[in-house]
Amino acid sequence: MEFQATNSPFTQEQAELLNRLLPTLNDTQRIWLNGYLSASLQAGNTVAAPTTANEATTSAAATPAVPDVPKEVTVLFGSQTGNAQGLAKKLSQQLTAQGFDVTLSSMGDYKTNNLKKVRNLFILASTQGEGDPPDNAIPFYEFLNSKRAPKLSEAKFAVLGLGDTSYEFFCQTGKDFDKRLEELGAQRIVDRADCDVDFEEAAGEWISAVLSALGQVSAASASTPAVVEGTAGSAVESDYHRTNPFPAEVLENLNLNGRGSDQETRHVELSLEGSGLSYAPGDSLGVYPQNHPQLVEDILQQTGWNADESITINKNGDQLSIREALLHHYEITTLSKPLLEKIAGLADNEQLEDLLAEERQQDLRTYVQGRDLLDLIRDFALSDIPADELLSLLRKIPARLYSISSSFKASPDEVHLTVRKVEYEQHGRQRYGVCSVHLAERLEAGDSLPVYIQHNDNFKLPHDDSTPIIMIGPGTGVAPFRSFIAEREETGAEGKSWLFFGDRRFGTDFLYQTEWQRWLKDGVLTRMDVAFSRDSDQKVYVQHRMKERSRELYEWIEQGAVVYVCGDEKHMANDVHLTLESILIEEGKMSQEEAAQYMSNMLQQKRYQRDVY
Repeated sequence: MEFQATNSPFTQEQAELLNRLLPTLNDTQRIWLNGYLSASLQAGNTVAAPTTANEATTSAAATPAVPDVPKEVTVLFGSQTGNAQGLAKKLSQQLTAQGFDVTLSSMGDYKTNNLKKVRNLFILASTQGEGDPPDNAIPFYEFLNSKRAPKLSEAKFAVLGLGDTSYEFFCQTGKDFDKRLEELGAQRIVDRADCDVDFEEAAGEWISAVLSALGQVSAASASTPAVVEGTAGSAVESDYHRTNPFPAEVLENLNLNGRGSDQETRHVELSLEGSGLSYAPGDSLGVYPQNHPQLVEDILQQTGWNADESITINKNGDQLSIREALLHHYEITTLSKPLLEKIAGLADNEQLEDLLAEERQQDLRTYVQGRDLLDLIRDFALSDIPADELLSLLRKIPARLYSISSSFKASPDEVHLTVRKVEYEQHGRQRYGVCSVHLAERLEAGDSLPVYIQHNDNFKLPHDDSTPIIMIGPGTGVAPFRSFIAEREETGAEGKSWLFFGDRRFGTDFLYQTEWQRWLKDGVLTRMDVAFSRDSDQKVYVQHRMKERSRELYEWIEQGAVVYVCGDEKHMANDVHLTLESILIEEGKMSQEEAAQYMSNMLQQKRYQRDVY
């Protein structure tokens, strides 16, 4: 919004000064100014607007009184990777600067008996997999949807959901919270915002709307989206973050699999020197990849677009050639219902409209699974749509998150990744994992890669280094546990450690075998059990090894061990969870309900932590 004498209480000269000043202010300056003006109003002072560049203040009409708003605010977050937590922290900082008494808490740590006392409640929650809440939100989610949830007729609320439009149940957890709070009688003061993977702008607008709804921001600040940068749990010391990634130099890029393996797993070492970035075991690295050049060329050939023609790629007016935009800027490998609905609005195509019909939801789910933009253009003859119109509907290519497999203390100014190359044939074409193939085929020592640190407070070593840890990570799920053990070696941690690792074949797929053997020999790693599924007639996985060691596992858990699981959520992580429950039932003589409650308690106490995808 640009101020004019006709749309504000300012003179034209004042409006011009404000229009010059406000865009130059950073977040800290905006917050300070908002707080100063609010404090002045509460003290009964008249705050005057500037009239000239040399004159600070002059007499002006008094600003209308700020509505009487309860000063207690509760901000709760449910976060798996740290984005919702980072945004909750950002909102809390701005509310605190406005003079609010803010309670900021993970849903897992929040005492639910305090909920009936809440007057202003703001919920920020991500969604996992098929519409599920993140691990640290599960206890609160279940309580709120139970008969024990209190009536909240005295409370005001707003919900921010984070998700991914490529999943069918986009932002479902946020939608569930929003609906349930309304059912409990709470009053919605800001509409729910559902944010895609490129969430900064939408989340910033929601934060501004919340501040405005509480009556604590000036019209200028309320109309300017908050800039949301950084992630959870860190003091932002570096200039590099999600929206300004660091160009990290590649130091090494090796294939970890032996000759004859039917897999390719890359160990990538990157330099962080000069970035100011640091991380802790359990954090992830965000990597911005490039799309596969062959897919880009196939799209250009199919559409006949001029590859060198420039198009505008964002609201700032930045431009790229169509080829560069397809390579570096747009998501072209994933289809979703919202995208198809937008494209249907451009194309006069009965087949596409028919696929989007309400009664064909299952057909739509089947179609978008495993298909990309090239398939869509071919299948529905969309080549006639101009490039700028069609590409403007695509989202920005999202960063891929990888669990960091190194310790910053053990390898200063470096970060290591363990990435399995994804390549397969489907629907009559060769398909490529966007980031994994980029790393495996087109990245060499000396090249650079745009990266940022994604802090994750929900997957961390225990503060007491004498605490036993149990780590379960088949395949590339072992990555964070390499970080854990390297860190424990560096710090001289005394606690016992037990690793369950699995892959296909011992001879070719035992990732980091020599390192694990050295750590076992040195006593840094207490115990290791392995499962190689293709080395015997019967497939053996990590959960089978866990079952074989059930008595010892139960004893470690009873001694206070923290259990960590990293890997595929839908299959491996679910199988491991069920195996842990069965061990509690068998060795702990528990009922099914008691074992489930025991696991829930472990989750709430952070003695059961998962990094799943």
